[in-house]
Amino acid sequence: MVIPLSVHASQTVSRKGLSANQLAAARAREFVCAALHGWTAELADGSGAPAADAAPDAGVAPAPVPAPEEVEELVDDAVLLVSELVTNAVMYAGTDIDVVCRLERNPVTRVGVVVEVVDRHPSRGVRGGVDTRHGEPGFGLQLVNALSESWGVTYRRAEKRVWFRLEVAARETPVTEPASSGSGAAEPGSDARSHDAGPPAHPAHAHGYTPEWTDRGGPSFLAETSELLAGQLDEAMVTALAAQMLVPRLADWCGIWLSTPGRGLQLSRVWHADEQRMSPLREELERIPPPTALRAGGTPWPWPESAGADRAGGSAFAFPLVARDTDQGVLLLGRAGQSQMTDTVVRMVQDMARRVAQAVFTARQYTRQRRISAALQRRQLPATLATIAGVDTAIVYEPHGEGQTVGGDFYDIFPMGEGRWCFLLGDVQGKDPEAMSVTGLARHLVRLLAREGHGVESVLGRLNVAMAEESAEAFALGAEQTGSRFLSLLYGELTVGPGVAGARCTVASAGHPPPLHLFADGRVEPASEPQMLLGIDEGAEFRAGTFDLAPGETLLCVTDGVTERRCGNWQLDDNDGLADVLRQGMGLGAKALAEHVRRAAHDFGVGPLEDDLSVLVLQAEAGGSCERRTWTSTRADKA
Repeated sequence: MVIPLSVHASQTVSRKGLSANQLAAARAREFVCAALHGWTAELADGSGAPAADAAPDAGVAPAPVPAPEEVEELVDDAVLLVSELVTNAVMYAGTDIDVVCRLERNPVTRVGVVVEVVDRHPSRGVRGGVDTRHGEPGFGLQLVNALSESWGVTYRRAEKRVWFRLEVAARETPVTEPASSGSGAAEPGSDARSHDAGPPAHPAHAHGYTPEWTDRGGPSFLAETSELLAGQLDEAMVTALAAQMLVPRLADWCGIWLSTPGRGLQLSRVWHADEQRMSPLREELERIPPPTALRAGGTPWPWPESAGADRAGGSAFAFPLVARDTDQGVLLLGRAGQSQMTDTVVRMVQDMARRVAQAVFTARQYTRQRRISAALQRRQLPATLATIAGVDTAIVYEPHGEGQTVGGDFYDIFPMGEGRWCFLLGDVQGKDPEAMSVTGLARHLVRLLAREGHGVESVLGRLNVAMAEESAEAFALGAEQTGSRFLSLLYGELTVGPGVAGARCTVASAGHPPPLHLFADGRVEPASEPQMLLGIDEGAEFRAGTFDLAPGETLLCVTDGVTERRCGNWQLDDNDGLADVLRQGMGLGAKALAEHVRRAAHDFGVGPLEDDLSVLVLQAEAGGSCERRTWTSTRADKA
């Protein structure tokens, strides 16, 4: 960036690197405050005289020592504005940030401060202010324009710099900056703003409380508030963002309570412009719960001692958080140095409170629905799986839907007594909640039919009738788009006799990828014939096949999330691809083999999974008398 400097000026420069996170603004405030207080202290005691590189023949004259109140106002403005710009860079650039602070001394302007916020995302223009390419409201840049002597933006190949300049004597000696000579840089003078002569403003006004900023920057501030809060589905994040947007723009500190069923109001967030005061302020606010009846226009609140008694107190007001006629909590704001809030500020806080309340309400609705969904999903899959004597079992299950624990795939292994176990692996058409409701129906109905003594073929036949009847009923009720649900199911029985090696297996596949039988010599063969999906033809009949699963042999069952995993125009099971994957895993135990198949499915494609993925492995052990625990892996386990 090129900032025009007088040839008779001397500079002191300090720089700090920051990571783009929620602490960046606080770290920037600390850095600028410490740098400016250190430099102005040097000016006051005379140690800040021009450096040796400013030779006498350069015409450098000692700068007058600024008055303490002028210094404090300059520091307050600089800290506020750097917080605005760093917050903007974190939100919209998201890269590492440099904050550069320059102190300039010359005989004309006495003391000037230039602060630059540098990010590494030059293609992302500044929102609002001098750059309106995106047609979107600014993020506090109206405040930068109102308080700074001049400001601008410089775009370079690998970085973007947003800068502002403040002067101690700006209200006494207005200065117009000359044009920048930097290549590709904005002209600082083109956005220069000179303050009218007059007495220094109160520090509270320097923090953005003036009616001028409220009128000009208020709509942008509220629009940005709505944008940020609308995408938050966690109430704690809503209060965190709201607090950091309010402080220091509209208040020096704030507290936010949220109403909790059965527990009343709970203090969710406390924020203070002075980070050292946050902990004592939280402790004090926790001891004083807000009143139950609050006025929409703000109810006066006693000034907390921990908020800063050394600043002669101030005004504090509590505002109700109400959305959809329900009480969501309380917003408390405190502003130092003022006995009351102006009507304009009150109206803005009311608008802000409505937005916060609506965001909290939406987040709570989402959380409630997610909990209900999670509770229903947990009922779709078995809480425990039976272990089979002499057969090592493993299950890998990854639902496709984000945030889901259950999708359209389902599985089960349960005992039937007298050395018999049943196993199933199914897939319901679709991935929405309607599909999940069918998984629960099918799994429980299979258990019921099996325990009533129905064999494999009979279970599939009766389940097919039930699915067809349910589709017909849904169609009659007008649910043509969501009611018809087809189901693919692989269902079988294992029989293990005392002292007998291996197991006797009966299995049938209804519209499901056939299970693969891996023999001890490496051969791989389908273990069943393909048959019709369940729920299409009420009169369909199903046939099962029976075979021996000898010691060391494996039965691999998968859903089409594995076989139809795509890579361009190819699917994983094209040209017996799944059989090759199974053969490559020969010698692995059940758990390792299931993971081997899962990894092969992931590695085959280049993008995320497009369907639920399920793998069931049944592996006969040598001897047939060892009982092993069933191993199950879900996406939550891997997370």
